[in-house]
Amino acid sequence: MAQHRFQTEVSQLLHLIIHSLYSNREIFLRELVSNASDALDKLKYLTVADDLYKSISFNPRIDLSFNKDAKTITIADNGIGMNEADLVESLGTIARSGTKAFLEKLTEDVKKDSNLIGRFGVGFYSAFMVADRIDVISRKAGETAAWKWSSDGKDSYDIEAAERDTQGTTVILHLTEEGAEYTNRWSIEDIIKRYSNHVAFPIYLTYDEKEYDNKGKEKSSKTKTEQINSGTALWRKAKSELKEKDYAEFYKQLGHDGEDPLFYVHTKAEGTLEYTTLFYIPQKAPFDLYHADYKPGVKLYVKRIFITDDDKELMPTWLRFVRGVIDSEDLPLNVSREILQQNKILLNIRNASVKKLLSEFKNLLENNKEKWETFISQFNRPLKEGLYQDFANREQIQELIRFKSTAAEGWTSLADYASRMKPDQKHIYYITGGDEKTLKASPLLEAYTAKGIEVLVMDDEIDDIIIPSAGKYKDWELKAVNRAGADEELGEKQDKHAEKEIKPVIEKIKKALGDRVKEVKLSRRLHDSPSCIVADENDPSIQMAQMLRAMGQTEMPDIKPILEVNGEHPIVAKLKDTDDEQRIADIAGVLLDQALLVEGVKIKDPADFVKRLNRLLAG
Repeated sequence: MAQHRFQTEVSQLLHLIIHSLYSNREIFLRELVSNASDALDKLKYLTVADDLYKSISFNPRIDLSFNKDAKTITIADNGIGMNEADLVESLGTIARSGTKAFLEKLTEDVKKDSNLIGRFGVGFYSAFMVADRIDVISRKAGETAAWKWSSDGKDSYDIEAAERDTQGTTVILHLTEEGAEYTNRWSIEDIIKRYSNHVAFPIYLTYDEKEYDNKGKEKSSKTKTEQINSGTALWRKAKSELKEKDYAEFYKQLGHDGEDPLFYVHTKAEGTLEYTTLFYIPQKAPFDLYHADYKPGVKLYVKRIFITDDDKELMPTWLRFVRGVIDSEDLPLNVSREILQQNKILLNIRNASVKKLLSEFKNLLENNKEKWETFISQFNRPLKEGLYQDFANREQIQELIRFKSTAAEGWTSLADYASRMKPDQKHIYYITGGDEKTLKASPLLEAYTAKGIEVLVMDDEIDDIIIPSAGKYKDWELKAVNRAGADEELGEKQDKHAEKEIKPVIEKIKKALGDRVKEVKLSRRLHDSPSCIVADENDPSIQMAQMLRAMGQTEMPDIKPILEVNGEHPIVAKLKDTDDEQRIADIAGVLLDQALLVEGVKIKDPADFVKRLNRLLAG
C-alpha cells in the first residue's frame, strides 16, 4: 500500500466541503453519477472508433446499491476505468491554474453554496459532505490490474492493488450519521429522477423488497434490481415530448449547477446537414469565465456517441459561457481533435449555432426584460469580446452590448445613444479608464457636459482594446475623448491672443516635466479643472499599457501622456509671473500627477507628489 499526500488545493477544498458546506448535500449522488456517465461515454467512443477496444464486451450501465446497516452507498459503472496513475491525477490533484485563486475568493456566504463544487469541476469531492471515508476500486479498459484508492478526506489517500472482474469503477461511500439518511430506496430514486433522469445510460438500483404481515412483521424479502432513470438522450427527443422540468433537470446534470438555466435553445436541423443542438445559458457566469484554462461547456456527440467535452473549437471563445450539446449525423465517429479544428461540417454547425444564439439573445432583449437584465449583467463582457473576435456577426453583437453613460442611469445601448444624439453630432463619444465613478468625474468631460453631449462611460479594462477595433456603429465613428485631437469637433475656438499669452507658461511646464510627458499643450476642453492627460492617437492609453504589462508583456514601452492645461485656471496663471524653478517644477509636477490620479492611473512616486504639494501649501 502506498500513501500519498493530497495536493494543497485539494486539501483546502476538502476542508471547505467537510466544515462549511451543508446545504443541498444530495448533489453528491448527481456528481458521482455524472462521473460514471462520462466514463461510459469515453469507453463507448473507443469501442466504435479504436480497434484496440472493439473486442471489449460492452453493455453500458450504472449500478447503485446501499446497505443501511453498514451505512454505505455504492455507485458502479463499467466505463473506461482508471489505473494507478489516473487515480493519482484525477483524485489527488486539481490541475487547473485558477484553483487556488478560486478557493481564496470563496466568501462565507459562497461557502454555503455547495453547487459551486460541481461548477468547479471537482464533483467527486462533494461525496465527503456525506461520507467520512471513500473507497474507489477501478480497472482501466484494456488492462488486467485493478487498484483501490481510499481516503478519509483529510491530508492523504492510500492506493493499493485490488481485484475487479471487468473494466470500470466502483465508488463505495462510508457514510456519516447525517449521510446515512440516504440509505433507502426512495431517497436514492428521488435524487436520480430529479438530477440524473436524462443520463443517456441506464441507471439500476438494487434493493431488498420486503413483505410484511398484518401485524407488521417481516414475512419475506427478495432482492430486486430495476432501472430508475429514463436513460434517453434528451436532446434527441422532440420538443413536444419535453417539459420545462425535463430541460431543467438535464441542465443541472450537464452543467453541474443547482439552479435552473436562465433559458435554453433546442434546435434540430435537417437538410444538407443533419444535427441537433441543445444550448443552455446559466443564471450566473461560470467561475472560470476569465481563466485562460476555462473548461468548455459544450459536448460533441456523433449519432449519440460522445466524442469530446474538452474542445474549445466547438464554440467561439466569446461564447464560452454556453453549456450544452452538439450531436451531428454527418461527422465520422473517428474524428480527431486536429481534424475537428479544420472540419467544414463542424464549422458550418458552429456558424449556424452562433447565429441562432444571437437571434435568441435578441429575442430575449425584445420580449423578456427581466431575463435580459440578468443575462447582460453576467455576460456583457464576453459579448464585447465577440465584437473584437467575430467580424461576421459584429453588427448583431453591437445591438446587444451595453455601456454606462453620462446621460442615463444603468445600462445603455449604442442604439439608445444614437437616438439621443444632437442633430449636428458626427461622432459617438466615449471615455475609457478606471471605474465608472472616476470616469464620470474626469476633467475630460467638462466641455462635453457644457455642450450637453453624451459620453459613453467604458469602465471595463478590455474596452480600450475592443472598442477601437469596432471603429463605427452604423454611420457614426466611435471617438475616444481621452485621445489628442478628440476636442477638435467640439467647435471650441482657440483664442489666438490667449494662446500667445500662455505659450511661455507651456514652455516652463514642458521644461520642468522633461521626458515625463510627450507634449504639453493648451486645452480647449477644460472649463473648471487645471489639467488633464490624453493619449497620442498612435499610442495605447496608459491604462491599456498597464493591463498589457499585467498580462506579461514586460517589453511594453513606457507610454508618455500628453498634458493639457487650462490657461484660465488660477494655478496655471500663477506660472506667468514666476521664474522660481523649484516652484515651477512643483506646480508642473502636481498638475501632471493630479491629472493622472483623476484618471485612475497610479503615479510612480507618491512621496514626491506629497512633498511638492506640501511645499505649495506652505507657500
